[in-house]
Amino acid sequence: MSHLRNSAKAIIIRDGSILLTRNEDVSGLYYLFPGGGQEPGETLHDALRRECREEIAAEIIIGPLRFIREYIGAHHEFAEHDSDSHQIEFMFLCDVKEDYEPRHGHTPDTRQVAVEWVELSRLHECAFYPKALIPYLVQADFGNAPVYLGDVN
Repeated sequence: MSHLRNSAKAIIIRDGSILLTRNEDVSGLYYLFPGGGQEPGETLHDALRRECREEIAAEIIIGPLRFIREYIGAHHEFAEHDSDSHQIEFMFLCDVKEDYEPRHGHTPDTRQVAVEWVELSRLHECAFYPKALIPYLVQADFGNAPVYLGDVN
């Protein structure tokens, strides 16, 4: 295992849709929450604000922490390429301004090809990660959801 990485993610839901980055690699298209790695000396909130400016060109309003997940690459379907990865993701409910239109920020991730509102009812049709969150997101049922999800993908 190379190192442990903290990551801050934004869960942005509006009018039955969720704001996600669409990404592409050799396996095809997949969707992720906007956000990314925490830098040394940076709070999780600071990291999330920076990452959202970089990826989705948005100033976000950060709400409560809803989920924490670990991702230990060696334990999941991408182990062949991701076996040295161990990431802890802190996922916050967030919002964007009413007039926000999805677009790339000034430094999107290299695999990021778009920013989209995806209907929650269609989330199970997408290659969305972490899949373990889909039931909670579709039902917007955060009150009954665990905060710590464990090592899930």
